[in-house]
Amino acid sequence: ARLRKRWGSPIYAFYEPEVNIQMHKGRRTHVFTCARPSCAHTVRRYVDKRDRSTGNMRKHALACWGEEAVTRAMETADESEARKVVVESLLQTGRISTYFERKKKGTVTYSHMQHTREETSIVQDPGFLTLMKTGRPGYYIPSPSTVSRDAKLIFARTRERIAKLLQEHEGHLSFATDAWTSPNHRAVVAITVHLEHNGQPMRLLLDVVEVAKSHTGVNLAEAF
Repeated sequence: ARLRKRWGSPIYAFYEPEVNIQMHKGRRTHVFTCARPSCAHTVRRYVDKRDRSTGNMRKHALACWGEEAVTRAMETADESEARKVVVESLLQTGRISTYFERKKKGTVTYSHMQHTREETSIVQDPGFLTLMKTGRPGYYIPSPSTVSRDAKLIFARTRERIAKLLQEHEGHLSFATDAWTSPNHRAVVAITVHLEHNGQPMRLLLDVVEVAKSHTGVNLAEAF
């Protein structure tokens, strides 16, 4: 119990709360069992080494639960929160998206606005660092270059996934445009695609382009 208080990493959420204590070759070990019902994988850790490394636990969690689930879990505060909002969600519904759903009624909104250099450099702001590290001094804060690199990498991978989805889709694809003038007097057009995927309606934003001329049907077609 005393050692368990130190096991605060969210990665423990992917293993059963009850840890078995077993003897292995004359040495006492802690045995962690994967929380997925269909998996009986265990990770053994020797007590006499006082080893609290989670490398092997993370390796199996990535293979068994998937990279997205592990990534979302590591964004939570601790094992308890990760178990509640990620692991239990997957076990009950099979969907990681439940993690993002709101409990109250209302429309979920999000922004497509590109982050500016000032926004990515906030990770070096003393006030931001103090806020993020309060109660968790060892919390890792990436550098501005890492944030920028990861954002570009995520964008590239997402674009590839969307392109593959649309190219392999066997049903109809409906495209739409939405034109407006931004507060700084720039005329822009958003291009979206609408389709049915796995029995559910889906809409995706493909691009936002500037069309600095009359938004006639011909001009919008050229922009598309």
